[in-house]
Amino acid sequence: MRVCMDTRPGGANPNEDWVAGTPTLAVVLDGLSTAGLTTGCRHGVPWYVAHLGGQLVAALADLGCQLSDGLTDALERVAGLHPECDLKNPGTPSATVAILRQRYGVLDHLVLADSPIVFEGPQGYSVITDLRVDDILPELRAEVEQYETHTSEHSEALQRFVLAQRQVRNTAEGYWVAAADPEAAEHALTGTTSLGEVHAAAVMSDGVSRLVSEYKMATWSEAFATLRAGGPRELIDTVRRVEATDPTGRRWPRYKSGDDAAVAFCQW
Repeated sequence: MRVCMDTRPGGANPNEDWVAGTPTLAVVLDGLSTAGLTTGCRHGVPWYVAHLGGQLVAALADLGCQLSDGLTDALERVAGLHPECDLKNPGTPSATVAILRQRYGVLDHLVLADSPIVFEGPQGYSVITDLRVDDILPELRAEVEQYETHTSEHSEALQRFVLAQRQVRNTAEGYWVAAADPEAAEHALTGTTSLGEVHAAAVMSDGVSRLVSEYKMATWSEAFATLRAGGPRELIDTVRRVEATDPTGRRWPRYKSGDDAAVAFCQW
């Protein structure tokens, strides 16, 4: 498996996305925004995704380790790195997870929350993603989206939304992400695909996939053509050019003018 990757922050703040690739593995993490709210952790989201990613790569180097078991192990180990922090705080640093691993002629995948994996195969494109978060608190989501980004009204509505999300995050009534509780790994979407059914695959954060899924400014076929021609850097550049035409979120209401972006492009 040949993996080409890139990641870039969406603005002036530190990048909360993380990406890694090896000859058998591609991992993308998308740290959840804190919206300026406290988390109970002194380290922050970039620290969290970097350490979670490193632990995942180490755990999944063992091809006999199931992806969900590797995630469980990684979550436990990262929690053990900062026991002095309040890991029971509902805003404790957290992230989406997307993992693709080649193993003995098959591709195993794991997706937790809305960072998708897209397969290109003989029959076209298939997307594996976990959109349970989209069903949560639609009224508060709509309130955020009615305001332009970079306004006080937008920031205040976003904080109300994130505070409410935290109350149902990693609960049966809400949605699941990687955080301090290893139980989250049990709720990931997992599966296996024959390597012969896949020409290429892209593992990405929603800061990249929105070009197709939300902005509708490209098809998956066009996105993969961009990846082949210019690599992940060019695909992220394309997202940025599109977002620059709508800097305040009037055409495409969103939480940030530009989100952090990460993509790992896998070919065989």
